[in-house]
Amino acid sequence: MLTMLGFCHLPQSTCFGELRGLAKLEKTLVSRKTSAPEGSYTARLFSDEKLLRAKIMEEAEELCDAKTKDEIAFEAADLIYFALTKAVSAGVSLSDIERNLDAKSVKVKRRQGDAKGQWAVKEGITNGSTNGASKEKEAIKEAASIPKAPEDPAGLKNGRITMKRYNAATTTPEDLRAALQRPSQRSTEMIMGIVNPIIKAVREGGDKALLSYTHKFEKATSLTSPVLKAPFPQSLMDLPPETIAAIDTSFENIRKFHAAQKEDKPLQVETMPGIVCSRFARPIERVGLYVPGGTAVLPSTALMLGVPAMVAGCKTIVLASPPRADGSITPEIVYVAHKVGAESIVLAGGAQAVAAMAYGTESVSKVDKILGPGNQFVTAAKMYVSNDTNAGVSIDMPAGPSEVLVIADNDANPAFVASDLLSQAEHGVDSQVILIAVDLSEKELEAIEEELHNQAMALPRVDIVRGAIEHSITLVVKDINEAMKLSNEYAPEHLILQVANAPSVVDQVQNAGSVFIGEWTPESVGDYSAGVNHSLRKSSFVPSSQ
Repeated sequence: MLTMLGFCHLPQSTCFGELRGLAKLEKTLVSRKTSAPEGSYTARLFSDEKLLRAKIMEEAEELCDAKTKDEIAFEAADLIYFALTKAVSAGVSLSDIERNLDAKSVKVKRRQGDAKGQWAVKEGITNGSTNGASKEKEAIKEAASIPKAPEDPAGLKNGRITMKRYNAATTTPEDLRAALQRPSQRSTEMIMGIVNPIIKAVREGGDKALLSYTHKFEKATSLTSPVLKAPFPQSLMDLPPETIAAIDTSFENIRKFHAAQKEDKPLQVETMPGIVCSRFARPIERVGLYVPGGTAVLPSTALMLGVPAMVAGCKTIVLASPPRADGSITPEIVYVAHKVGAESIVLAGGAQAVAAMAYGTESVSKVDKILGPGNQFVTAAKMYVSNDTNAGVSIDMPAGPSEVLVIADNDANPAFVASDLLSQAEHGVDSQVILIAVDLSEKELEAIEEELHNQAMALPRVDIVRGAIEHSITLVVKDINEAMKLSNEYAPEHLILQVANAPSVVDQVQNAGSVFIGEWTPESVGDYSAGVNHSLRKSSFVPSSQ
């Protein structure tokens, strides 16, 4: 049972006596984390993630094999010991765990409750109804997992990578809405249960906590400092001349486009005789720019965030990006940080990087606003710190998964349509791509599907593509007016018009993040080098290329 904790006027934790059970164990482990002799078994449990994982798995199996009451109690205690060691190692407190237990106790949502694949296979069970009847699934569209093996059917139809196809003329409005539903993300409760302890640990532990998370999540155990300060060594920006030229071109285009948006003089309006109202802009003094890492290198995001900050005149620019396992940051990002005049690069990702910039640490400068995309944990952390009055920091917006909607008629090049769809499908398994086909024949639809499969199979991220394709669709409509109506209802992040006389269709666009007009305006041009911004979405219209 759990020991009741509380206030006591005596030099002890509670008036109900000394700590017992889990509370006593937590206190012991917290003490041992800081005092265990170097090289001892206890110290290794806190420093060697593989050893601790092996012990947890070992004790879990011994608990499963236990038969008598005494054996079960003994093995359960062992498992709890190592599980709580894992929690203490990550800065997770017993109260954090109890909050999650309380949340689970009041859940009423029905779940199928199957064991995960690898454990089900090990025990010789199948995740399904034992009598052959199919179980009712939750009425939400879950983001697909990355295919685990070639025989995994995610994103496949008859062995080929294919989007599900619907015809608007024969599909009910309700089914259309369901088909266009975005894939659901993990529950806010689950995400915040992971993010909160990380934010708390960094807020209280500063550099030490931040560095420990970088060691844990990025495996960059050689790092001894969580920050790379300017001026950045030339050796960290060792790039091929063609890469430097490409970054320089993008930098100048983005600078030119954003410089044109600066207000030359304050707006002044006399609303009535003697009453003059004015509006003027000032740069945010300190900004934190989050550049995702993980499955891809994104110097383009560093440009899209850093150049506007430089143009605006922000005095302090801090970049944060997860390092590679050897502790280094990709040279492209370091070069961009150098060009925009960044003060430093925080060598961390996830919620821990957001917390470091929001509250500041011994080495990380506190910022006034955090900008940039990221996964669900980054987004949750940004929302948390923006609502914490003690942080005194704002954010740009909560970012969601990438998505694109392509409208194509019989003038469209099937290869171009497939390329634009795949440009977002390879972002992540939670991405979604939509094709609205305007009066295309079966032969024309099959040509696009053929290109999609062939191009996807040539990509190194084909498994990620398959995960995204699993919840992506082709929607066949009769005319451009119907296509635009559905597009405006969906309100895509990226809208690509691969139709005849595309500029004439732009007037029908009501809801879209950025619009790419014509077959010679691929999304990659806008996302990288045209000059418009892929991070600060404000209906950026990219003109058709000539």
